[in-house]
Amino acid sequence: MVSDAWFPQVNGVVRTLDTLRAELQAIGHDVVMVTPDRFRSLPCPSYPEIRLAVKPGRKLRRLIEQAQPCAIHIATEGPLGWAARRYCLRRKLPFTTAYHTKFPEYIQARWRVPLGLSYAVMRRFHGASSRIMVATQGIEDELSKRGFANIGRWSRGVDTELFRPRPECRQADGPWGELPRPIYLYVGRVAVEKNIQAFLDLDLPGSKAVVGDGPQIDELRRKHPEVRFAGARFGEDLARHYAGADVFVCPSRTDTFGLVLLEALASGLPVAAYPVPGPLDVLGDAPAGVLSADLRDAALRAKDIDPALCRAHALEFSWAACTRQFLDNLRPFEPLVWEMKESA
Repeated sequence: MVSDAWFPQVNGVVRTLDTLRAELQAIGHDVVMVTPDRFRSLPCPSYPEIRLAVKPGRKLRRLIEQAQPCAIHIATEGPLGWAARRYCLRRKLPFTTAYHTKFPEYIQARWRVPLGLSYAVMRRFHGASSRIMVATQGIEDELSKRGFANIGRWSRGVDTELFRPRPECRQADGPWGELPRPIYLYVGRVAVEKNIQAFLDLDLPGSKAVVGDGPQIDELRRKHPEVRFAGARFGEDLARHYAGADVFVCPSRTDTFGLVLLEALASGLPVAAYPVPGPLDVLGDAPAGVLSADLRDAALRAKDIDPALCRAHALEFSWAACTRQFLDNLRPFEPLVWEMKESA
């Protein structure tokens, strides 16, 4: 698996790939990760937490040929993804890709690059893929309208043991202390493409809280001293922060799925979000959240939802099923490829 997104980055793509790796290994597969930590890298402009591999082609080729894989999956469209794509095309090896992130919309939000231009680059990248894996029907529909083909479903799961209701976390000695309730929570990157400003500007009773880090965090802390910014949280600590809140608010209009939605629901938090791909696909008609073009109205209505309904909906998503989907989408090739190369 080749990915430009990897630790120490904190995002849904990294968590998804790390969990997938563990699930695949648990059922007997050998998994080799080709990620930026194995290369000389530079910080991404305007987003220094993301490292971009520099001239990775030669080392990437060596890593792939040392591993002698029987399937290659390219998870991202960064420097490593493009280098792996070139390698596979030159050697006529099938490969699969995934559409984790709406990069055209992100690039437009940051640098005003026209969507048509960015999507043309994305079509070129994914066009040679044997299967483009997407998480939801909504994203499949969007990509199909933009000329993408060979699309297959690869959904997401949630760790319902880690993310679960924890009544003790709502006490005064819990992670949010004595913040006035209800507590409206956002978890994710603190970046312009997540539209977090729409959440922070809402006039809501109680308190607003943010878990996560990103390039906007210092600016937003100065601008919104009334909001509790808890920074990045991980594992058990992250799960406690979810469980200590009352409503999860998702202001993003560009997520391809939104793993945080499942983590919140599993923790017993109702979701308030816009009716856009991601929230539409995760929630559907389930009574576990409110989708509305008026995000304030959605948040106020969501706080009256029974947490048990949220938990029940999250239990429908399993990582085992997601892993089976991933394996069904792969395009394996014969190990003879490597034997022929060695003999040559």
